[in-house]
Amino acid sequence: MNNAETITKAISSSLSIIEQEREREIISRRFGLNGHKETLEQIGEMLSITRERVRQLEKAILIRLRIAAEEGKISDLAPAEKLIVRNLTEMGRVARASDLAKKILGHEANSVEKSNFSFLGEISPVLTIVSENDKYHNAIGIAEYGDEKAIRSKVDEIVALIKSNKKPMTLDELDENLNYEHPSHIEAIARVSKLLSTLNGQWGLTKWPTVNPKNIRDKIYVVLEEKKEPMHFNDIAKAISSSDFKRKDVTVQAIHNELIKDSRFVLIGRGIYALDSWGYQKGTVSDIITKILTKAGDEGLSRKEIVKQVLKERKVKETTVLLNLQNKKLFAKVGRDGYKIVKL
Repeated sequence: MNNAETITKAISSSLSIIEQEREREIISRRFGLNGHKETLEQIGEMLSITRERVRQLEKAILIRLRIAAEEGKISDLAPAEKLIVRNLTEMGRVARASDLAKKILGHEANSVEKSNFSFLGEISPVLTIVSENDKYHNAIGIAEYGDEKAIRSKVDEIVALIKSNKKPMTLDELDENLNYEHPSHIEAIARVSKLLSTLNGQWGLTKWPTVNPKNIRDKIYVVLEEKKEPMHFNDIAKAISSSDFKRKDVTVQAIHNELIKDSRFVLIGRGIYALDSWGYQKGTVSDIITKILTKAGDEGLSRKEIVKQVLKERKVKETTVLLNLQNKKLFAKVGRDGYKIVKL
């Protein structure tokens, strides 16, 4: 029997002990076991009962199922529990229902398949279910390591630590500040949070573009920040195309346009861009020479030193620097090979 059959048989066995057809219908529709999940109102309208009555029935049915599961009265449930626990152990003891289903089934799970796992997590005494809301993904954990409240508390602890750090953290950095047996357990907990995202081994708040870039400019920034050195816009486009970004189908022209518009990116050579946070400033080669000579004062600097300093800030040829030095309206010679600013 394959994994999919193991899960399906456990679902069938669980539903078979519910004697009334109406109650089976309620559970199936509430969990989406036969299709999409339905609200209390939708089920109430279908059965001609109130929303509150549906809620009461659902609660009572689940209690009976949990008791039956604890007493071992649901045939075929134990193999499914064993399969789920084994995989959860490998995944860090807790996992999103969608991730768990994908690992066990070997493919991207559809809505019914994900619902099957959530249902088993709800009734099994060896499993813990984390309900989905604005802060948490629907997740399943091993009960002996904590109930829903404990899992959410651990998630909140990781979120708070990253918030206080004010920048993304690696798993090793998180591990240094938290008390877990292994970094994989931290990662498993972090993946339950809707407030956190990860990219290139860094965990941060979902609203931070460095871990969750939403537009082309943010993706350019992430690529440059990871490379930590200036790049040509063609190479930036290639890096985005081969990245782990969710959407990476962008044109070279679109990349170039965004580089021009965003003040974070500084043109330092022909098609070569750097981040302003690295100390680069916008401007032409003449602007850079002016800045350098202004700082040097009336004594000026030698041609060799000027070239040396300009090349630290601009990816240009030495002849380009020397050509700009010939602008007599801006620069005046000092001695044999020195230059200073022309005073107006």
